[in-house]
Amino acid sequence: MKFLAICGSLRAASHNSALLRAMARLAPAATSIELYRGLGDLPLFNPDIEASDPAPVAALRARIIAADALLIASPEYAHGITGAMKNALDWMVGCEAFVHKPVALLNASPRATHAQASLREIVTMMSAQIVEEASVTVPVLGSGLSEEQIAAHPEISALLRTALAALRAAVAAGGTQQR
Repeated sequence: MKFLAICGSLRAASHNSALLRAMARLAPAATSIELYRGLGDLPLFNPDIEASDPAPVAALRARIIAADALLIASPEYAHGITGAMKNALDWMVGCEAFVHKPVALLNASPRATHAQASLREIVTMMSAQIVEEASVTVPVLGSGLSEEQIAAHPEISALLRTALAALRAAVAAGGTQQR
């Protein structure tokens, strides 16, 4: 199975990116997790240029469609998701990329409840299939844990492996009818 991980932060030292990379380290042999790194390359959403299908947008859409499932993590800014994440999602609203796509919503901070609620609302409106058992909050913010330490932490790694198993099960149960 192929999962695409999308982080709403552009920071090199993002806790959410570290969480997604740790999940990639923990993925079972039959699952690959690729971290999308082009969020900052997307132009600002503009309906006037949507028909021209800018190359970075087309590339993201193709990667989402090709993925069996998505892992999405976004920090919270001003009680919402980041502008970069919202911009990426806005570009995808007008296409079918998210329709019935299994999605795990991850959270690196228990305080980021508004961002999680906003993210949940947006991807639900886009007809994604949120996999509740795979959507977890991991207290990484303020822990000082690196990507390697997240993956090696007994409780956290068990939680992440369980989330990955739930996402894999959702993909297996849904088949490939949308591709």
